[in-house]
Amino acid sequence: MNKVVLIGRLTKDPELKFTPGTGTAVATFTLAVDRRFSKDNQKEADFIPIVVWGKQAESTANYMSKGKLMGVSGRIQVRNYDAKDGTKRYVTEVVADEVQFLEWGNGNKSENRSNESDYESFGRTQQSRGNNFSGGYGEDITPIDDDGEIPF
Repeated sequence: MNKVVLIGRLTKDPELKFTPGTGTAVATFTLAVDRRFSKDNQKEADFIPIVVWGKQAESTANYMSKGKLMGVSGRIQVRNYDAKDGTKRYVTEVVADEVQFLEWGNGNKSENRSNESDYESFGRTQQSRGNNFSGGYGEDITPIDDDGEIPF
């Protein structure tokens, strides 16, 4: 079984690209995930590269920015390629199946505040209607706001 669940903050704004030919959206970003235990009472974090495909990639790029809290579930993938200098390079990343925006603004990346009360209120409204809460951005994604900077 290959399953990963992470909660962390975006280290910078997600980068959105489209594949040649099919035009499928792909977003890449790095999540800073705090370690549970710290050395000498200093916080430590792991910086984990994430890849998101399709509509979730577009929503992530549009509604998330540096510093915002985000949840990701998916799988670990290891791939390799030959570098220009002839050496073989290995890349380990998480390919997201699902993303959740745990902290977000009004869809405006330049806005640097969290609207948690609005988010919680919207979630309660959706739950009372029997909807599967997705933050209003589609069935497969919940919005998270991140301003792209390392949060510590």
